[in-house]
Amino acid sequence: QVQLAESGGGLVQAGGSLRLSCQASRSIFSINVMGWYRQAPGKQRELVAGITGGTSTNYADSVKGRFTISRDNAKNTVYLQMNSLKPEDTAVYYCNVVAYGLHYWGQGTQVTVWS
Repeated sequence: QVQLAESGGGLVQAGGSLRLSCQASRSIFSINVMGWYRQAPGKQRELVAGITGGTSTNYADSVKGRFTISRDNAKNTVYLQMNSLKPEDTAVYYCNVVAYGLHYWGQGTQVTVWS
């Protein structure tokens, strides 16, 4: 089992930046697939960014060029650097990992972008 704890969300003006962190309760060295999702009010949860095998990344079209996902195995942490934030980025952001064929989720962290 893996427990995930997100942090770093908050209130930011449009054009600003935030860095989200997701710390796992155990080593992530052997976890191949990790990602960040978000869910805005009234909308379905969507994949924002994923990282596979430590180096292969993929992004939603809406965040390409603005968001960067990375991982630090030594700290059991995956990050989401968010730059040039827009009001439409407002959502609850969730960390996700796939371990032993199961999906594990964090509790979510709120990001609110105001203009």
